[in-house]
Amino acid sequence: MYKQKRRRNCPFAQAGIVYIDFKDEKLLKKYLTEQGKIIPRHTSGASAKMQRQLARAVKRARHLALLPYSADFTR
Repeated sequence: MYKQKRRRNCPFAQAGIVYIDFKDEKLLKKYLTEQGKIIPRHTSGASAKMQRQLARAVKRARHLALLPYSADFTR
């Protein structure tokens, strides 16, 4: 009758990541869209604590020019 929602586990907890480092560009790029936006929590499946760490790490990496603020394409 009703479809049960499957509880999503935090991908960081599954990988054993306790702290998200802003210098890990490969990990951070995985949680950005093509436009350079941070993927929301309900899509990424991250816990609230890890989503806050992820957002902080992305913003720090952008400030140090490790990640772009926006995409490279123009219309």
